[in-house]
Amino acid sequence: MKRFADLSEQEILALAITNEEEDSRIYHGFADGLRAQYPSSAKMFEEMADEEVKHRGMLYDLYRTKFGEYLPLIRRQDVKGFVRHKPLWLVRPLGLDEVRKYAAGMEFETARFYRKAAEQARDASVRELLIQLAEAEDKHESLAEQLDETILNPRARAKEDETARRMFVLQYVQPGLAGLMDGSVSTLAPLFAAAFATHQTWQTFLVGLAAAVGAGISMGFAEALSDDGSLTGRGSPWLRGSVCGTMTALGGIGHALPYLIPHFVTATVLAVAVVAVELAVIAYIRYRYMDTPFLQAAFQVVIGGVLVFLAGIIIGSS
Repeated sequence: MKRFADLSEQEILALAITNEEEDSRIYHGFADGLRAQYPSSAKMFEEMADEEVKHRGMLYDLYRTKFGEYLPLIRRQDVKGFVRHKPLWLVRPLGLDEVRKYAAGMEFETARFYRKAAEQARDASVRELLIQLAEAEDKHESLAEQLDETILNPRARAKEDETARRMFVLQYVQPGLAGLMDGSVSTLAPLFAAAFATHQTWQTFLVGLAAAVGAGISMGFAEALSDDGSLTGRGSPWLRGSVCGTMTALGGIGHALPYLIPHFVTATVLAVAVVAVELAVIAYIRYRYMDTPFLQAAFQVVIGGVLVFLAGIIIGSS
C-alpha cells in the first residue's frame, strides 16, 4: 500500500479516473436499489451516475494526452489514507435517508481529501491537478443539490417520505410491537402464578426470566419464518426476527427484574408498576405508528393485560 504523497502525477490521475468510475457504479447501485419504492430518488442517482461517467471521460482524455493509452490499475484500497466507503449499495432494502446522507458524504469527503493532499504536494502540476479534482467534486455536490430540487419536488419528496415511513413501520415497528406485546402480556401469567404460588422472589425471577427468554426465541423464529419479505417488502426476515425476539425478551424481563428484590410485597408492587408502564408504552406505540386512537389502544392493551394478570394470580393462588 502506497502513501498518497508518494504517488506520481500519472498515478494520481489514474486514481482519479478509477475513483470516478467507482462512484458512478455506486450511484447506479443506489438507483437500482431505490427504483421500486423511490423512483424519483432513483432517477436523481442515475443522473448523478451519468455525470460521474462524463467526468471520467474528461479525465481519461487528459490522461491519454499526457501519458498514452496504458492506464495503471490503482484503486482506493491501494492508497494509504484514501477515502473508503462501506458497501451500502449492496444492502437491500436501501434506506432513503441513509443513502442521501451517504452520497453527500462521498462528495464532501473526496473533495476534502484532494484539498488536503494539494496542501502537502510539492510539485506544482500535482498541486494544480488535486485542486482541479477538488473543484470537480464540489461541482458534483452542487449538481446533487440541483437535481434534488428539480427531480425531488415537494410532492415527490412527500410521497417518498411516506413510503419510507411505511417501510420503517413494516420492518421495525410491527415486529417490535408484536414482540413487546407478547413479552409484556403473555409472560404475566407464569410470572405472577409463580409469585403467588411460592412467595419466593428468587424462584419467581427465574420463572420470569425463563419465560421471557423462551418467548423471545419462539417469537423471533416465528417472525423470521413467517415471511421472507420478497413479496411484502417487509425486509430481511432475520432482521425482523431479531427485532421481534429482542423486544419480546425485553418485555418479559422488565417485570421480572423487580423480583431480584428479596422482599416479596415490595417486589410485587414494583412489578405491577412496571407492567403498567409497559402497557402504556405499547398503547403509545400503537397510537403513534399504527394510527390507533390512544384511548382505544390503551383500553385494548389494558384489558388484555389485566385478564392475563388475573389468570396468573388465580392459578398461582389455587
